Amino acid sequence: MDKKIELLAPAGDLEKLKIAVLYGADAVYLGGTSFGLRAKAKNFSKEDMREGVEFAHKHNAKVYVTCNIFAHNDDFDGMAEYFKFLSEINVDAVLISDPGVFSVAREVVPDMDIHISTQANNTNYKTALFWQKLGAVRIVMARELSLKEIKDISDNIPKNLEIEAFVHGAMCISYSGRCLLSNYLSGRDANKGACSHPCRWKYALVEQTRPGEYMPIEEDERGTYIFNSKDLCMIEYIPELIDSGIISLKIEGRIKTSFYVGTVIKAYREAIDDYIKDPNIYYEKKEYYLNEVKKASYRGFTTGFYFGKPNQNEQIYTTSSYIRNYDFIGMVIDYDEQSGFATIEQRNKFVVGDEIEFLRGRGETFSMIVEEMYDEDGNSILEAPHPQQIIKLKVGQKLSPFDMMRK
Repeated sequence: MDKKIELLAPAGDLEKLKIAVLYGADAVYLGGTSFGLRAKAKNFSKEDMREGVEFAHKHNAKVYVTCNIFAHNDDFDGMAEYFKFLSEINVDAVLISDPGVFSVAREVVPDMDIHISTQANNTNYKTALFWQKLGAVRIVMARELSLKEIKDISDNIPKNLEIEAFVHGAMCISYSGRCLLSNYLSGRDANKGACSHPCRWKYALVEQTRPGEYMPIEEDERGTYIFNSKDLCMIEYIPELIDSGIISLKIEGRIKTSFYVGTVIKAYREAIDDYIKDPNIYYEKKEYYLNEVKKASYRGFTTGFYFGKPNQNEQIYTTSSYIRNYDFIGMVIDYDEQSGFATIEQRNKFVVGDEIEFLRGRGETFSMIVEEMYDEDGNSILEAPHPQQIIKLKVGQKLSPFDMMRK
């Protein structure tokens, strides 16, 4: 293996960036308030972005910024200044899909690494070579490629041109995310970051001469969700991903929760490290890794296009709801080694007597029974029912800020 395999995490805001890095991400990708494709994520102010880059670099992680809109003429206003700012704060790369945006970046920040977004529909090695000639250093594969196709691309491009691909998270019904449903049904442009996710809505058939008579597309008393895909999960196929030539394993989820980011990144970090250390360990623990990622909410799992074209089994026709096996109940703010008490910010209700787990960014997950806890004033309490309530909890093992409680 010539290069280290990179685990690339989503960072929807500053807290999620810090969690991603502390839980094992080698790099994070994020968006500013403009030019990216996740307008519903909190995204980063310039001040937060500067702090995020400093935090990531302090922990030997990289930061990539999404500038992957398909630009209209007025989108270029302020773009050059934005790229200069990203260069000034030492962002490691920008993700771009539009040739016009690419040309601005090459002109104003010629030394900035450019990654070509999956939005650019990168489906063949000729396209990869085209972008490399213009100065790109990494190509994010289209979602619609098999591992065999990616291997063919890898075999036909120089070793210094990197391949990145999504390995976990939500799938889009449209080709590499280039969608017009949102524009048509809600007036929100999916190609400029404002997707309203109509692929998750419930649909029925209506015959033209019988308005108001809704016929289910799939026979079910709850209707059907014909566009609603299962979530991608490739944690059981780390060797196959690496063998195909993918150098960066990308997790989707900039609008997901901090709990999702920590849970999924920790599981993939362990899986990658175990495989690199000893493949036998990885194969023995595959069920464990899968069970770990299932502790974050998900819509069922699929391998997407990696082993062939998806069929009807990759869709969920009966609901758009998530499967949620675990609740995120608290975030560690501080830990006092002398007393053994952790300071916790409550995120969901828990009570004395609950069996809980602590998910640690560094260190193994452990379980315990909540036996005693106190409010900020030192009063003994039996439950923590209030959102973001600060409590003191007796814990038998060392914890660190951003470790998480779940049950």
